[in-house]
Amino acid sequence: MAAPSPTSPAFPAFRRRMATTVCLLSALGFTVAVPGAGAAEPKPTEKQLLKELDQLGGKVDKLIEAYAAKRESVRKAEKAEGVAKENLRKAQKTYDEARHEIDSIVQLRYQSSSGGLPAVLFFDKGGMSAAAMMEHLVSQQAAYLEGFAASRDRRKQASDRAAELTEQRRKEAEEVERQRKEAEKLIRDIKRKLDQLVPLGSGRRADGSWVPQLPTGADNITARTRNMREAIKRRFDLTHTVGCYRSENDGGEHPLGRACDFMMSTGGAMPTPANLALGDEIAAWAIKHRRKLGVKYVIWRQRINNGTGWRFMADRGGNTANHYDHVHISMH
Repeated sequence: MAAPSPTSPAFPAFRRRMATTVCLLSALGFTVAVPGAGAAEPKPTEKQLLKELDQLGGKVDKLIEAYAAKRESVRKAEKAEGVAKENLRKAQKTYDEARHEIDSIVQLRYQSSSGGLPAVLFFDKGGMSAAAMMEHLVSQQAAYLEGFAASRDRRKQASDRAAELTEQRRKEAEEVERQRKEAEKLIRDIKRKLDQLVPLGSGRRADGSWVPQLPTGADNITARTRNMREAIKRRFDLTHTVGCYRSENDGGEHPLGRACDFMMSTGGAMPTPANLALGDEIAAWAIKHRRKLGVKYVIWRQRINNGTGWRFMADRGGNTANHYDHVHISMH
């Protein structure tokens, strides 16, 4: 099965519950309230943004619960509507049978009164006189008429109930949709606010180029690389290790302390669908903020992107060599 393109937009899962929000709410163009042109939005501090993000996270959790509850209500309404429609079908069948019997009795009485009823019915036979026979028919007619009225009422009740449940289901679906849009609006706001927290890489010149940096610290990576790594660790709920410096000179940036590998699986195995999606999110996020962080290029799923779009790379023979099990980010 072809892997989804890393160019597809994805919601940054800064915590696992945010990733869960995106699976349930599937799908789904968002809108965010934008201040009017005459009212400039004050720039919030990092502390304020983090506090607000925590509050929004709580709101989203409640919306997820409400969404799940509404979905269950819709499911129950659909089931009840199905039962009502089956009752309506049964009532219609009973109604049709009663109507047929009534028509038969009416026809018999008509034939009797007009002299067209077979004469044999009005001779004593087996102890039953013609009068008794007619009395029996009249009694049977009354019973059928009563059954007809009851089936007619049941049919109307079932029909009304089905219509009521259909309308209920529609309203429940509308409420679910409203809850979903509200959750997506909050998520969009979270994304915008998180983007405001992306830290600027050190050593950026006025023309946008980057001052060369040497590795420092116990992790033996540059300040920009460390800034990028920590930003991603804060932003995403990483499931595996992050490897940056390695001494092996393979012609890349790892020995220079200017690259990190964000593992999406272990032992060279293909990542799970959830981790493939997480890798897509990290790769897209790094490219989006490359100018602010100082990202040189990103390699992920046998593709490379230096800011001008994803390009396929030659097959190197395995999941690790082809960067299917980790997102590689190189820095200026």
